[in-house]
Amino acid sequence: MTIDASLLARAAAAAAGHQHHPAATLYVLATPIGNLADISLRAIHLLSLVDAVACEDTRVTGQLLRHLGLDKPLLAVHQHNEQQAAAQVLQRLAAGQRVVYASDAGTPGVSDPGAVLVAAASAAGHRVLPLPGASAAITALSVAGDAQAAGFRFVGFLPAKGQERAQALARVLADADSQILFEAPHRIEALAAALAEAAPARRLTLCRELTKQFETVATLEAGALPAWLAADAQRTRGEFVLVLHAPPPVALAEDGLPADALVLLQRLLPVLPLKQAAALVAEHCGLPRKRVYQQALALKADADDGDGDNDDAQAAATDDAPA
Repeated sequence: MTIDASLLARAAAAAAGHQHHPAATLYVLATPIGNLADISLRAIHLLSLVDAVACEDTRVTGQLLRHLGLDKPLLAVHQHNEQQAAAQVLQRLAAGQRVVYASDAGTPGVSDPGAVLVAAASAAGHRVLPLPGASAAITALSVAGDAQAAGFRFVGFLPAKGQERAQALARVLADADSQILFEAPHRIEALAAALAEAAPARRLTLCRELTKQFETVATLEAGALPAWLAADAQRTRGEFVLVLHAPPPVALAEDGLPADALVLLQRLLPVLPLKQAAALVAEHCGLPRKRVYQQALALKADADDGDGDNDDAQAAATDDAPA
């Protein structure tokens, strides 16, 4: 890819040169998530001004700078050394330098390093200013078309395995807002299977390789996702963002729990403590917490099948039931 660096520099200066970019400041820079053309003119102008570039991977950021015709000192600041490496950034800021921080792609601090460095710079009394740009999470949300959602929650990567992962997924499914998940290619099929089993009718939007040449965006029900992935080997490769759409409103019944609430409670009880599962279902479905708690106790009693826990459950209903 060939870029006329001098022409680009003039265009960036014309667009952003009037804005003041103070010295002794840490700039947090969002970089393209795949398409170099998504970088802003302001970002290019700032990169030409700064004294050093702190970055997650010097190879990745070095290549970006070469594309832009820039040459700056690079400081490696990644998840394994961020606490220690922040010290050299603070030294430069104390000397009055401008330093920019960029993670490999997207916005620093969003499932990427950067938060520790920002916190250290702020604690030391230095200014920290953002340079907005690409974010895989927001990019995916913008094409999900989840019109019924009242808000969204950024989850990022779920725990890799085990009970912690199951509990995290249960919390995601119990939330009433859109949920934004990241996933690695070697775990996308396992996540698809878990979602298909736990919430087959839930709509989701899968985004793969956003802004890149083989970008894919597909909206479907979770139950259909495993087969969709299996239909083409290419669909399991690349970087993934999933937007789990907000669940549809649940109609309240006069007696007992609505069917959707009961199913959700049955799925949460094996992986969460009883009180936590009941509280999540009550919040998610807009039901009285005590009513859901009593139903959870009944389900647990049935599962215990008379092994002696029933008396404890009834005592808990009396002593600990939510108001």
